[in-house]
Amino acid sequence: MSKQYETVIGLEVHVELATKTKIFCSCSTQFGGAPNTHTCPVCTGMPGSLPVLNKQVVEYALAVGLATNCQINQHCKFDRKNYFYPDNPQNYQISQLYLPICHDGYVEIETENGKKKVGIHEIHMEEDAGKLVHDEWEDCSLVDYNRSGVPLIEIVSEPDMRSADEVIAYLEKLRMTIQYLGASDCKLQEGSMRADVNLSVREVGAETFGTRTEMKNLNSFKAIARAIEGERERQIDLLESGEKVIQETRRWDDNKGVSKAMRSKEDAQDYRYFPDPDLVPVEISDEWMERVRAAQPEMREEKMARYQQEFGLPLYDSQILTGSKHLADIFEETVAICGKPKEVSNWLMVEGMRLLKDQDMDTDDMSFSPENLAKLIGLVEKNVINRTVAKTVFEEIFKSDVDPEQYVEEKGLKVVNDAGALRSTIEEIIAANPQSVQDFKNGKEKAAGFLVGQTMRAMKGKADPGMVNQLVRELLMQA
Repeated sequence: MSKQYETVIGLEVHVELATKTKIFCSCSTQFGGAPNTHTCPVCTGMPGSLPVLNKQVVEYALAVGLATNCQINQHCKFDRKNYFYPDNPQNYQISQLYLPICHDGYVEIETENGKKKVGIHEIHMEEDAGKLVHDEWEDCSLVDYNRSGVPLIEIVSEPDMRSADEVIAYLEKLRMTIQYLGASDCKLQEGSMRADVNLSVREVGAETFGTRTEMKNLNSFKAIARAIEGERERQIDLLESGEKVIQETRRWDDNKGVSKAMRSKEDAQDYRYFPDPDLVPVEISDEWMERVRAAQPEMREEKMARYQQEFGLPLYDSQILTGSKHLADIFEETVAICGKPKEVSNWLMVEGMRLLKDQDMDTDDMSFSPENLAKLIGLVEKNVINRTVAKTVFEEIFKSDVDPEQYVEEKGLKVVNDAGALRSTIEEIIAANPQSVQDFKNGKEKAAGFLVGQTMRAMKGKADPGMVNQLVRELLMQA
């Protein structure tokens, strides 16, 4: 009988914090600037330059720690992690090893077997390194220090996860919590959330962990899930053929679906950590901690309950709308303007979700203004346009955030309520379709529907469907 294996997974998640300036200097943290334009003597490691801690970094780290049920080290300090690499300008990184700001927390995730707590070993603050750009044409590597000194928190989980599904559920819970706090936008594709996967396998029932590997270069949830499956298979194959798993860092190639060894895995002593002599310890008073706790926003679970209670939305609607902080914000701002929660929910969940799927976009990429969605709902409500036209207008709002009132006016999309004009169009259509008239008189209801459809087409969808229906029946009776 073949052996059964269990996967043991822990994550190290790096999150770029949403501060306007870097952790130890006043350079901009904005993404996408020209190389080496967001730099100064501090973040390029010039001799004699001194770091000054950004208070907002501590507040964001505290907020994330409190939201993930962590213990807070009210006396914490920074350490130097020494290693030599071209993107590391000082030849050390300022991090926290001995007294991280947060420790011993957890988040709760939903799994196929019910709720599960995933332990958080610690959360520490640190600075990011720069970025190497490999120029294959010139056969050289260039270094961009814009990212050097961007503030990070590293969230180190316990090895509590047992499958790719649990890992994704944990990451989604973390991402949502941090986005709701406003501490980071957590965009994996821009690198503002990065996850390294520590994975080992062991025989089911074994007490001790197997040898773990760490996988890097994972910039989407799908890539993380594929990397976990790939590495699990690789380790099982090694063990089955009597070989040993080597403790090492591996790079995942998502295009090829394989991982390659990068280097042997370092331990803490390899980095020769020592307390940073240029930074004083951080003292977090009870009062400061309570101020941060009091400022915590309404989180997803509370929002869901409120949407059902206050707006009378079904559970399903409230789950979808709160699944992204950005979507919840659009929903709430639109409702505040037009006061029609169910209508706003329907537009976002039906047409909004359809367009996101069609264009392979993320919810956070929705960029239209709540004012324009509220105006569209108003136009339908006042019967200025019908729902068919409204869908076309919504598509334009979604794509280019057009003003629906202006757009409807310019394109001549208002509902035709002129009974005289409608009547003559319907008379023409009835005259051209004698068979349908006969079918209707023989009791076939579908014939009236066909003539309504022909009328709507002739009016380019701009007629009032109720009026068309009424007039078609009236004229059929007379025919």
